[in-house]
Amino acid sequence: MDDCIFCKIANGEIPTEKVYEDDNVLAFDDINPVAPVHVLIIPKKHITNIMAIDKDNMEIINNIFTAIPEIAKKLGVDKDGFRLISNCGENAGQTVMHLHFHLIAGTKLGEKII
Repeated sequence: MDDCIFCKIANGEIPTEKVYEDDNVLAFDDINPVAPVHVLIIPKKHITNIMAIDKDNMEIINNIFTAIPEIAKKLGVDKDGFRLISNCGENAGQTVMHLHFHLIAGTKLGEKII
């Protein structure tokens, strides 16, 4: 996607503070953090959102979920816990139409999401 900001970040066109990277996954600091630790985890390949996950991109999704424990350990939040969120669609608050997961931690999070 030519105009997708996350595709541009994944392609190195827009610099970012990388937290984790492999062939299929990139994690970087959110520019508007809601907690002391707020990282975005994206597939490097453009996938619009959870509704676009299918058998053709399942390996990438597996890579993301394999990377999450590594990212949590690297950030030092693996023991105290973290929240993982993926908004799906505009009504859910998805503002960038590229699948991404928010890993949020570093403070005690309440039970409620909103």
